Amino acid sequence: MSNINEKNQGPRWYVAHTYTGYENKVKDNIEKIVENRGLGHLIYDVKIPVETRVETNEKGETKEIETKIFPSYVLIKMTMTDESWHVVRNITGVTGFVGPGSEPTPLTEEEVEMFNVEIHSDDIGLKVGDRVEVVSGVFAGYSGILQEISEDKKQLVFLASTERRDIPIMVDTKDVRLAQ
Repeated sequence: MSNINEKNQGPRWYVAHTYTGYENKVKDNIEKIVENRGLGHLIYDVKIPVETRVETNEKGETKEIETKIFPSYVLIKMTMTDESWHVVRNITGVTGFVGPGSEPTPLTEEEVEMFNVEIHSDDIGLKVGDRVEVVSGVFAGYSGILQEISEDKKQLVFLASTERRDIPIMVDTKDVRLAQ
């Protein structure tokens, strides 16, 4: 896996294959390792897509049932590096990443939207003039004043102050939050 660092594409969603029934254990273990080893800058989110439906039994009682949409798979938003690959790959219950051979392949933007992995709403809760901070991606740690929001609300431009001058930086909306 020595060529993973050269193919780093920033934070993307990857799919890890697990043993049947190990999805929750894998998710919990990844979250614990991220917290214990301070890997929040490499592994951002772990999801097990589920759907909730209401079933009625013979007595007329209803109850909500949660079922996994993709049994034996866990979705992980991570920056693919040798370190992050190694951490996830060596968790008990993980059999590998989805992709040709042993090469992890990230989900496309269309797949992310289709699977509702990241919810993008029209109201992003930000407006021009707000102070924002970048929480993931190449510019993580930068903050500044929001200058512009794209029409599709997927990207924005903020003005980051440096020692010499203010620099406009374009980032994905999903990588930014309102500064506190």
